[in-house]
Amino acid sequence: MKNKLLSSGLVYSTDSGRMCPQCRQPLAQCSCRKAAARPAGDGIVRVSRQTKGRVGKGVTLVKGLDLDDAALTTLGKQLKTACGSGGTVKDGVIEVQGDHVERVMELLKAQGHSVKRAGG
Repeated sequence: MKNKLLSSGLVYSTDSGRMCPQCRQPLAQCSCRKAAARPAGDGIVRVSRQTKGRVGKGVTLVKGLDLDDAALTTLGKQLKTACGSGGTVKDGVIEVQGDHVERVMELLKAQGHSVKRAGG
């Protein structure tokens, strides 16, 4: 039987709202989420295609952009619109559905980024 103290965690408090499960502080004051910052890149944007964990469906990944979250979301939206497909921005990586490596590389070069193709 599991220890009750380890398995039960405060999720919501009427005083402060949602609580972080790791540090048990309100989400606005959470210290563990702020500590997980993205590592600084080397200035080279890497574009690759990946199918791992996606049931054979390919996605184009853009890594190494040294932008804040708002600028990354905006750039992701521009890339998705130019490619005519969906996608998302997760943990500093832009994912565009489908195999659009060449088109994404051209668009990033036009914006002045140093771009390399990563992977096969």
